[in-house]
Amino acid sequence: MYHYISGYTSKMAGTEVGITEPTPTFSSCFGEAFLPLHPMKYAHLLGEKLKKHKTNVWLINTGWTGGKYGTGERISLKNTRKIIDSIHSGELENAEFEDFPIFHF
Repeated sequence: MYHYISGYTSKMAGTEVGITEPTPTFSSCFGEAFLPLHPMKYAHLLGEKLKKHKTNVWLINTGWTGGKYGTGERISLKNTRKIIDSIHSGELENAEFEDFPIFHF
Protein backbone atom coordinates (compact mmCIF):
# COMPACT_ATOMS: atom_id res chain seq x y z
CA MET A 1 0.00 0.00 0.00
CA TYR A 2 2.93 2.33 0.66
CA HIS A 3 3.90 2.38 -3.03
CA TYR A 4 0.28 2.79 -4.12
CA ILE A 5 -0.30 5.73 -1.76
CA SER A 6 3.06 7.34 -2.62
CA GLY A 7 2.47 7.10 -6.36
CA TYR A 8 6.02 8.05 -7.34
CA THR A 9 5.73 9.06 -10.99
CA SER A 10 6.56 12.00 -13.22
CA LYS A 11 4.87 14.88 -14.92
CA MET A 12 5.37 14.61 -18.67
CA ALA A 13 5.86 17.28 -21.29
CA GLY A 14 2.66 17.89 -23.21
CA THR A 15 0.39 16.81 -20.37
CA GLU A 16 0.73 19.83 -18.09
CA VAL A 17 1.29 23.53 -18.76
CA GLY A 18 4.89 24.58 -18.21
CA ILE A 19 6.35 21.07 -18.18
CA THR A 20 9.02 20.74 -20.87
CA GLU A 21 10.77 17.57 -19.66
CA PRO A 22 9.87 14.70 -17.33
CA THR A 23 9.71 15.97 -13.74
CA PRO A 24 9.59 13.52 -10.79
CA THR A 25 6.55 13.93 -8.56
CA PHE A 26 4.24 12.05 -6.23
CA SER A 27 0.61 11.41 -7.14
CA SER A 28 -1.35 9.31 -4.67
CA CYS A 29 -2.72 6.13 -6.23
CA PHE A 30 -1.00 7.26 -9.46
CA GLY A 31 -3.99 9.49 -10.19
CA GLU A 32 -4.46 11.95 -7.32
CA ALA A 33 -5.94 14.69 -9.47
CA PHE A 34 -8.85 12.41 -10.39
CA LEU A 35 -9.71 11.06 -6.93
CA PRO A 36 -12.84 12.47 -5.29
CA LEU A 37 -12.12 10.58 -2.03
CA HIS A 38 -9.07 10.56 0.24
CA PRO A 39 -6.32 8.29 -1.15
CA MET A 40 -6.39 6.11 1.99
CA LYS A 41 -9.97 5.10 1.10
CA TYR A 42 -8.73 3.65 -2.20
CA ALA A 43 -5.77 1.96 -0.48
CA HIS A 44 -8.13 0.36 2.03
CA LEU A 45 -10.43 -0.88 -0.77
CA LEU A 46 -7.47 -2.24 -2.72
CA GLY A 47 -6.13 -4.00 0.38
CA GLU A 48 -9.50 -5.65 1.00
CA LYS A 49 -9.66 -6.91 -2.60
CA LEU A 50 -6.10 -8.25 -2.47
CA LYS A 51 -6.79 -10.18 0.74
CA LYS A 52 -10.16 -11.46 -0.40
CA HIS A 53 -8.85 -12.77 -3.72
CA LYS A 54 -5.33 -13.69 -2.49
CA THR A 55 -3.85 -11.66 -5.32
CA ASN A 56 -0.17 -11.15 -6.08
CA VAL A 57 0.77 -7.59 -6.96
CA TRP A 58 3.73 -6.56 -9.09
CA LEU A 59 5.13 -3.02 -9.17
CA ILE A 60 6.44 -2.54 -12.70
CA ASN A 61 8.58 0.39 -13.80
CA THR A 62 7.29 1.23 -17.27
CA GLY A 63 8.89 4.65 -17.24
CA TRP A 64 12.51 5.66 -17.07
CA THR A 65 15.79 3.83 -16.39
CA GLY A 66 19.53 4.46 -16.50
CA GLY A 67 19.72 7.97 -15.13
CA LYS A 68 17.89 11.27 -15.18
CA TYR A 69 16.23 12.76 -18.24
CA GLY A 70 18.85 13.34 -20.90
CA THR A 71 21.06 10.52 -19.58
CA GLY A 72 18.78 7.51 -19.30
CA GLU A 73 16.02 6.32 -21.55
CA ARG A 74 12.40 5.25 -21.57
CA ILE A 75 11.94 1.54 -20.84
CA SER A 76 11.14 -0.14 -24.13
CA LEU A 77 7.69 -1.52 -24.81
CA LYS A 78 9.38 -4.81 -25.78
CA ASN A 79 10.94 -5.12 -22.29
CA THR A 80 7.72 -4.10 -20.56
CA ARG A 81 5.82 -6.78 -22.50
CA LYS A 82 8.44 -9.39 -21.56
CA ILE A 83 7.99 -8.53 -17.87
CA ILE A 84 4.19 -8.77 -18.14
CA ASP A 85 4.43 -12.07 -20.02
CA SER A 86 6.77 -13.43 -17.31
CA ILE A 87 4.25 -12.48 -14.63
CA HIS A 88 1.36 -14.10 -16.51
CA SER A 89 3.29 -17.31 -17.14
CA GLY A 90 4.35 -17.61 -13.48
CA GLU A 91 8.03 -17.39 -14.40
CA LEU A 92 8.66 -14.36 -12.16
CA GLU A 93 6.81 -15.84 -9.18
CA ASN A 94 9.38 -18.64 -9.07
CA ALA A 95 12.42 -16.48 -9.83
CA GLU A 96 15.16 -15.72 -7.32
CA PHE A 97 15.08 -12.16 -5.98
CA GLU A 98 17.19 -9.95 -3.79
CA ASP A 99 15.14 -8.12 -1.14
CA PHE A 100 15.92 -4.47 -0.52
CA PRO A 101 15.00 -4.10 3.17
CA ILE A 102 13.46 -0.62 3.45
CA PHE A 103 10.95 -0.84 0.61
CA HIS A 104 10.95 -4.62 0.16
CA PHE A 105 11.60 -4.45 -3.56
